[in-house]
Amino acid sequence: MKYNRYIKAVIILGAIAVLGFFVQIEYFMIRPSRAVDLRDLIRVENAVEDERGGVYLLTVTQQRATLFLAAYAYFHPHMDLNPVERVIPMDMDETEYRQLLVENMAESQHLAQVVALRRAGYEVEIDSEGVEVVGFFDDAPAVGYLEEKDKIINVDGTPVFLATEVPLLVQDRIPGEEVTLTIVRGDQEKVLTVPTAAHPDDPVMPFLGIFIQTLPWEPVLPVEIFMDTGRIGGPSAGLMFVLEIMNQVLPGDITGGYNIAGTGTIDLNENVGRIGGVAQKVVAAEKAGIDYFFIPESNYEQARKVAGDVTLVPVSNLDEVLDFLSRLESR
Repeated sequence: MKYNRYIKAVIILGAIAVLGFFVQIEYFMIRPSRAVDLRDLIRVENAVEDERGGVYLLTVTQQRATLFLAAYAYFHPHMDLNPVERVIPMDMDETEYRQLLVENMAESQHLAQVVALRRAGYEVEIDSEGVEVVGFFDDAPAVGYLEEKDKIINVDGTPVFLATEVPLLVQDRIPGEEVTLTIVRGDQEKVLTVPTAAHPDDPVMPFLGIFIQTLPWEPVLPVEIFMDTGRIGGPSAGLMFVLEIMNQVLPGDITGGYNIAGTGTIDLNENVGRIGGVAQKVVAAEKAGIDYFFIPESNYEQARKVAGDVTLVPVSNLDEVLDFLSRLESR
């Protein structure tokens, strides 16, 4: 009898273990990943070979959590858990969401190419069809105002051509304040006054709760730029793409011989926008021995709480980044 109870207990514990390891729950786990040397990902035609330091992007790993992974992440100081509804838009499955990240990465590459080459003195034209609403966060303040397939063409009087421009124009206000959007719905142009709300991951930041994508667009580049980011997705490497392209196009080494990392979106006006997973990216920078880490000014307080030896440099635009680099003593 005791032997039978023992067997049953083993079976039950085994079943619990299987459930814990393999059954996914409605959360994503976010953990630090690695620092990536952008010389391995980017090559500009006729690049100037004069780099003593390095320009790095930082990655995080985001994966669907199991019960055991969720428990581990909950107690780990450098991991976060996000409910699925905060990550994936309503009416969008995980495959579609991954594709959206791929599209965001492609857009950030195009933006970086335009910004970097213009900074280097080239003329670069852009042809864009606009920004389309593709989904909503749960309880998004824009629900009832915007609809899927709406095309956003103007934010507070400023024309927009790319998806990364919209959150940058929205974030400079207090949560709850309204934003004026000019949209095209079907064949009609409309002007809407849309409320914002506090971002679920950062209560001091406003957001509309929309997922957007840039409709087909293409920069006309005067030089060829080859970029292969593999499975890295999202828009948050834009700033560092700009620095690596500039470092290859311009004479000299803008890093001053240091290992420079950073994160942040970039728009056509060279503004640096906030990103997610900032704590995990700082941890990845620490592990990689990064000297200086550029962080969006609006993410600085989050980053400061986990920073150790790495020097954080809060920035809001490309001018501030380049000014800081120009003042470094070369080594």
